[in-house]
Amino acid sequence: MDNSAIRQLLEPVVEDMGYELVMVEMTGSPSGGQVLRTYIDAPGGILLEDCEQVSRQVSAILDVEDPIKGEYTLEVSSPGIDRPLVKPEHFRRFQGNQVKVVMREARLGRRRFTGLLVEAGLECVVVEVDGEPYELDYRTMEKANLAGLD
Repeated sequence: MDNSAIRQLLEPVVEDMGYELVMVEMTGSPSGGQVLRTYIDAPGGILLEDCEQVSRQVSAILDVEDPIKGEYTLEVSSPGIDRPLVKPEHFRRFQGNQVKVVMREARLGRRRFTGLLVEAGLECVVVEVDGEPYELDYRTMEKANLAGLD
């Protein structure tokens, strides 16, 4: 099961608990060492107790649905200062902040863009790097994060 399918399984439950499911990522291989990382957030921030509560609930769902082949470790944490940006809403919320975007393929001779998030639309963002604006499509992004809060 891929990250988006796991996200679809977990997101309604996490949201019902009053949290935002920021991102889900699976690392490692089914032959050993798999880690399922889930990042949650809430308007007032995230405490250890929040992570523990979500971990128990998510763990119960994963035990029942059994979507992951092989053994894995579940980690639940806050997104931190270098918060992942996954959905267009994330980009809109952090417009005006510094971001790091890595594209799947080179765009204008580069894959990495670190700069000011000037605009966040429905299909792309505009990131200003050294005074130059770059239009970057969500679909071709490999990953994006805040580059530290201002």
